[in-house]
Amino acid sequence: MVWVKNMEPIIKVENLTYAYPTSKDFVLKNISFTVNKGEVLAVIGPNGAGKSTLLKALNGLVPHFYGGKYGGRVIVSGFEVLNTPISKMSTKVGFVFQDPEDQISGLALTVWEEVAFGLMMLGYPREEIDKRVKEAIDYVGLTGLEKRSPFELSGGQMQRLAIATVLALRPEVIVMDEPTAQLDPLGKYEVLSVIEKLTESGSTIVLAEHEIEEVVYFADKMLLLDKGEAVAYGDTRKVVTMVEELKRRGVDPPSVTELTSLLKEKTGVDVALPVTLEEAVKIYSELLR
Repeated sequence: MVWVKNMEPIIKVENLTYAYPTSKDFVLKNISFTVNKGEVLAVIGPNGAGKSTLLKALNGLVPHFYGGKYGGRVIVSGFEVLNTPISKMSTKVGFVFQDPEDQISGLALTVWEEVAFGLMMLGYPREEIDKRVKEAIDYVGLTGLEKRSPFELSGGQMQRLAIATVLALRPEVIVMDEPTAQLDPLGKYEVLSVIEKLTESGSTIVLAEHEIEEVVYFADKMLLLDKGEAVAYGDTRKVVTMVEELKRRGVDPPSVTELTSLLKEKTGVDVALPVTLEEAVKIYSELLR
């Protein structure tokens, strides 16, 4: 089944401006964008660009938990974040942290208990908990590890567990803050496979990422931040092919995109810039005929 994206915005951010209470400098400056139901938005940019802060504004941690100076509007699933408590927003927006250990409760002895923990706190009946936990564990590929301690898992397994705890709550939006940043190559592959599976099933995802080589395969749109400002926003191909702009902002374009851009510059050959390896193979095969 092919998922058809809904063109109705589920996230609408208008002129979002924010400064932490301990700082005079704004870390977000007049940010605006929309995300439709079923879309994936990748928020990219160098360290310190404001990516994590922006994500925290989607579930209400900014400004309700952190305080500070806040301006503009953030509306998620019909709720204006500024006027909605975090407890309510947490049922609409699931948050996956960069470090999975920050997400693990520390109170659960097993993987199964960890996934069930949030549902138990919300008072779901046992039958519903069992159903959701099994579905979430199966979805992220942790079947067979239900009785293992969360702290005996590999980095990739632990991050998939963190995703499972979010999926069990069935949020309308999933927010991920550089979920592969602290993982080895195998762990990155495992987590990216789950994210790609989520995108194919029509999940609405906002993903912060510094490295974009893999994200281009499933992101519908990209928002490039630098020093709290939106430098570029739009279709993934449009943003990714802004090679010099990305490099100037401290973001590495996909290797094939940068290489082809250099080829065009040096030889004048007229070809479209590829954004994936598969596209590059096709383009170069045609050039070599």
